[in-house]
Amino acid sequence: MLFALLKTMRPRQWAKNAVVFTALVFDVKLFDPAYLVRTAIAFALLCLLSSAVYIINDIADIEKDRQHPTKRFRPLAAGTLSKGTAVTAAIVFLIVAVGGAFVLSMGFGALALLYLVVNLLYSFWLKHVVIVDVLMVSAGFIIRVGAGTVLFPVQRFSPWLYVCMTLLSLFIILGKRRHEITLLAHGANNHRAVLANYNLDLLDHMISIVTTSAVIAYSFYTFSAENLPKNHTMMLTVPFVLYGIFRYLYLIHVQQEGGAPDELLFRDRPLLITVALWGLAVVGVLYFPR
Repeated sequence: MLFALLKTMRPRQWAKNAVVFTALVFDVKLFDPAYLVRTAIAFALLCLLSSAVYIINDIADIEKDRQHPTKRFRPLAAGTLSKGTAVTAAIVFLIVAVGGAFVLSMGFGALALLYLVVNLLYSFWLKHVVIVDVLMVSAGFIIRVGAGTVLFPVQRFSPWLYVCMTLLSLFIILGKRRHEITLLAHGANNHRAVLANYNLDLLDHMISIVTTSAVIAYSFYTFSAENLPKNHTMMLTVPFVLYGIFRYLYLIHVQQEGGAPDELLFRDRPLLITVALWGLAVVGVLYFPR
């Protein structure tokens, strides 16, 4: 039962909550012990909160998941986790996560509560509204980035990063929608009703728009954002972003991947190496300027 509950909590997807460290890294406070600990606690609380949301979502989608080729193996859909246990766990997680968030910071608590409301609206209503569904998922990433900015005095964090995160998250979400349509074919709308309003042509056009916009936005950030090194060395990180996006497009269109972006990052070695090198390059430019 405990293993089934842990699986339902989606620990692999906790990697998404790492975006809360964005402000810490780009505000050049990564090596400040006090701020690092606060952000790490915030990350843990977001993991608990997002797990509660996943449990609620699985409870709401239990019948549809049973018709999905892979999601039917989820504990609730497979019957290895009782609905009562899942409900109890979700309530406990919500109390601890939201309560802990307000203890950590009133601003962080407010954003954690907003994240919960957005996800509940998505789970029970907005995931059925075409286009709005992907925007709502993207909003979850933006809220988590913003949550990292209220944990300590922010001085060098650029609003351009919100734009970049919006576009990047949309890119990943649209890729996931494309994979769902490809994988489920004519039965896609039986699993996720909103997929009946999408097709591959539309999704490919949307992916093309956000891909181009993401590269342009990040490029603008590297040479126009305030408080970056005056020698524009941040522009050296652009090639890593380009390769990462191209690699992800290759995985979506050629390898027919993209259904589980969090797993894909750790499974595809070239993509993982690219993200790691980009991170090292960003730290090198921001923390060791010349």
